[in-house]
Amino acid sequence: MKTITMLAVLGLLGCGAAQAEVVNKVITFEHDGVVLEGYLAWDDALEGPRPGVLVVHQWMGLSDNERMRADMLAGLGFVAFATDIYGQGIRPANVAEASEQAGKYYGDLPLYRTRLQAGLAQLKSQPGVDPGRLAAIGYCFGGKGALELARSGADVVGVVSFHGNLDTGLPAAAGDVKGKMLVCHGAVDPYVKPEAVHGFLEEMEAAGVDYQLIMYAGAVHAFTQKGAGDDPAKGAAYNAAADRRSWIAMKDFFAEIF
Repeated sequence: MKTITMLAVLGLLGCGAAQAEVVNKVITFEHDGVVLEGYLAWDDALEGPRPGVLVVHQWMGLSDNERMRADMLAGLGFVAFATDIYGQGIRPANVAEASEQAGKYYGDLPLYRTRLQAGLAQLKSQPGVDPGRLAAIGYCFGGKGALELARSGADVVGVVSFHGNLDTGLPAAAGDVKGKMLVCHGAVDPYVKPEAVHGFLEEMEAAGVDYQLIMYAGAVHAFTQKGAGDDPAKGAAYNAAADRRSWIAMKDFFAEIF
């Protein structure tokens, strides 16, 4: 057994945990009478408090993709919790169902934010998590979620959005956002229009947020998800280069904020 330190975290971010013993479990919890089912992953070979990272799913609900990312984060020395926004057993089977589920939260941002905060509270309560070093990442629908969590004033030191929606009906005011932001965006994403990107930049500047926006050439929506296929003409497609580069950017960002 070994004790994790800040130097160890930074070392793991750079080279990976060669002796990682990643374990995981399903965690059920409730929010506003709704039963939710998340996925917790951590390195059982490490001891002591370490940063916690919330993972927010895309619009198809909590899937193998988010569980994989949680395991990857655990391998880097974090405690990762892939939260559930929709509810236990609610996993859309097609685009129409996904649109219906995601639309409930796009149309009710206060509900979305409190559901995100419920997941963050679960992460914060887990053994081995340093409550003063929390972050969140998200994909597509969840990328927006990570940004909304920060906009809500949650106690996170940073958030990362991967190909997430950038606009909001509840823009941040000065002092609302406590942590830093990293936005990894497909340069030719047809679902996030240039005006949404410009609006996000204006919002962040007006609110005095410490943010980074990285745009990946040739990348469309869902560029980190292999299940999106390989045809950019469809508007959503996997892009190996953008996936690799954005993950490295996230690790560098975490090395800075943690």
